[in-house]
Amino acid sequence: MGFSPQFREFVEERLSACVPIRTKAMFGGVGIYSADLFFALIAEDKLFFKVSELNQADFEMQGMMPFFPYDSPTPMGYWELPADVLEDPVELRLWIDKALAVAQSKKPNRKRLSINGRRNR
Repeated sequence: MGFSPQFREFVEERLSACVPIRTKAMFGGVGIYSADLFFALIAEDKLFFKVSELNQADFEMQGMMPFFPYDSPTPMGYWELPADVLEDPVELRLWIDKALAVAQSKKPNRKRLSINGRRNR
């Protein structure tokens, strides 16, 4: 993977104008979080958003492609964001909101059932 510091800074500036974010360098790229939701990543100076049936058609209609880590034949659940979306804060917020909804839906339920069927805290 990899990324340039300039692209990372550009993406952080654009995304943080829409939602609070934090970024973390990982596996040669950058993971992007809002609150505790991992919703985007940077690799090879491209921005990818988390997808599911909720938003994948948006990416497909724009001719975008999924993220394949380390030349893997299997894509991850992230697709490249169209470059022009980063230039339009209103449109970008819509795409972010959908990616956050996907991330929220994929978040594991941390509450566990006890032996008697009650939820533990």
